[in-house]
Amino acid sequence: MTLEEIHGQQPMPAGHDWMQGAGTALHELLVSAQRRGCLTAGVYESAKLMNVDPDNVAFCVLAADQEDEGDIALQIHFTLIQAFCCENDIDIVRVNDVAKLAAIVGPSEDSGEPRDLHCILITNPNEEGWKDPALEKLNSFCEESRNVNDWVPTITLPE
Repeated sequence: MTLEEIHGQQPMPAGHDWMQGAGTALHELLVSAQRRGCLTAGVYESAKLMNVDPDNVAFCVLAADQEDEGDIALQIHFTLIQAFCCENDIDIVRVNDVAKLAAIVGPSEDSGEPRDLHCILITNPNEEGWKDPALEKLNSFCEESRNVNDWVPTITLPE
């Protein structure tokens, strides 16, 4: 008997389409947020923003490559960010390919240098009526994941 059977929950759809849809939605959200100036990249920059204005954060992405898994300091930061997001009802996902994120988000606009993409926050823009369908789709994906006790689901970005 599985935990889902005990609690009467249905497992997440196992189909590749559901995960691919979430990856496509994340790609669309990142592009849209960057265009609107609603994207904060970097572990320290994100932590500062969450400390100052947590109500303005709409979504969080944590990214780590295989070699980052051994970075204890980064894993501690991830644990703290995850706890903060859960406490403040901020949806959060993981991505296992920082290079794909870099291809979507690109270098820093100020210096042109590569930026820290281990944590990306999507904030609410100043525009009141901004409803992003990609954000709504990701919020639904995160809610479905929580229903099967996957509090920080991993998303694969499209090629």
